[in-house]
Amino acid sequence: MTNPPPPEIEPIVVAGGASNRRPLPGWRAEALRTTFWLVPCLMVVVAAICFAITFAIDLGAYHHQLTLPFWVRDGNADAGREVLIAIAAAVLTVIGVVFSITILALTLASQQFGPRMMRNFMRDLGNQVTLGAFVGTFVYSVLTLAFIASSPISDFVPHLSIFVSEALLLVDLGVLIYFIHHIATSIQLPNVIARIANDLFIAIDTEFPLFGTDSAGAGMGAPSTGSGPSAAELDEILRRRGITVPAAANGYLQFVSYGELLRIASHLDAVIELAHRPGHFVLAGRPIATVWPGGAADQVSAALAKAHLTGPHRTLSQDPVFAIDQLVEIAIRALSPAVNDTFTALTCIDWLSAGLCQISGRLFGQGIYRDQVGRIRLIEQDPSYQRMVNRAFDKVRQAGRGMPAVLIRLLDSLTHVMEYTRDTGQRTHVIRQAEMIMRGAEHDIDEPNDLADIGRRYDDLLALAQRMKSLG
Repeated sequence: MTNPPPPEIEPIVVAGGASNRRPLPGWRAEALRTTFWLVPCLMVVVAAICFAITFAIDLGAYHHQLTLPFWVRDGNADAGREVLIAIAAAVLTVIGVVFSITILALTLASQQFGPRMMRNFMRDLGNQVTLGAFVGTFVYSVLTLAFIASSPISDFVPHLSIFVSEALLLVDLGVLIYFIHHIATSIQLPNVIARIANDLFIAIDTEFPLFGTDSAGAGMGAPSTGSGPSAAELDEILRRRGITVPAAANGYLQFVSYGELLRIASHLDAVIELAHRPGHFVLAGRPIATVWPGGAADQVSAALAKAHLTGPHRTLSQDPVFAIDQLVEIAIRALSPAVNDTFTALTCIDWLSAGLCQISGRLFGQGIYRDQVGRIRLIEQDPSYQRMVNRAFDKVRQAGRGMPAVLIRLLDSLTHVMEYTRDTGQRTHVIRQAEMIMRGAEHDIDEPNDLADIGRRYDDLLALAQRMKSLG
């Protein structure tokens, strides 16, 4: 099975169907989403535009071009100035409180869930909107106050603008109540785990189509009939005659523009084999790709510098394994002697099994991309089902050695995953994990009854695998 180009460009070719990747938020969108400044800045702009509109209406009402409702026509300039000063001072104080609570929540998240969880809280839209609502109200009130103080018309009072400032203060009160509730619920561990699992489900839907269909519903099982060397022949050619392209910087590979690389390779009549996929750590000077023929290496190197984005941390963009690693991190922290929170680990295992059940019904490509005439132009390392299963269970199994409750839940979860497997290869990887759990239990657990409970779960899983094998 070959992979078509991702949707950041128009697909150049589809091997056996349409594009198998749903549209991804670009790395720029992901970077902007994980900030505390973008949403507040946008809301400040909205506040400034609203002020310009209301101030123009106030001027029209002053010159008798418009008539304001009776409930906004009241007070003189001095009274309006005092109201606006009080609103601005109160909102500024609350901004400090909101910021302090947010920083405290981030600190608690880092200590309890791990430093990688901080980005999940920073990208929380509720926190960003709360900060933006208060900053926007402050800016609106200050602008209104400034125009009252500097207006050349001594008896001019922007009644509507003052009324809107008061209304925004009431809105901010509701936002503050929401924020307190939101922070209190967002740092609860089950909610944190569920949000990470939801990110995993979205990443799976984005990266892997349903088996037998692509994201558009077209069939994807047709064999490629493209011209040129086969994948095996290209592998040998690249190994013997390919030129390696070094990485330009250290860091985690966050985003790869597959479409851009495919266009470059097609234009140069070259083949590019990527040594890393998003989520891998890249070392400067080490090979990041291999190119054949060698004459295209310089141009491909320049293209890779633009198509590959590296950074200090991993992201969910093109890297669903990162969400699995986040759940595993919480689980092994909970199983550490310092924390000893078995129930949190069991919750993580439940969500990991849900993710693997979803993955089991998805299509895994071979990491091969073709041009318009069907020639292989780009080869990458696609994530395998075995890697997903091992990343989900290996570390948790190792951290839970000698803990019957954890081992029983792991076997129960593997049984659920087994029900969703669709071929012998997937079932082999699931059984391998179960065998390691059983061997560890026999070595570490002395209580016969606990060992018998684990053995029953193991036997049930093997029986299920045998039944599914017999059914084809």
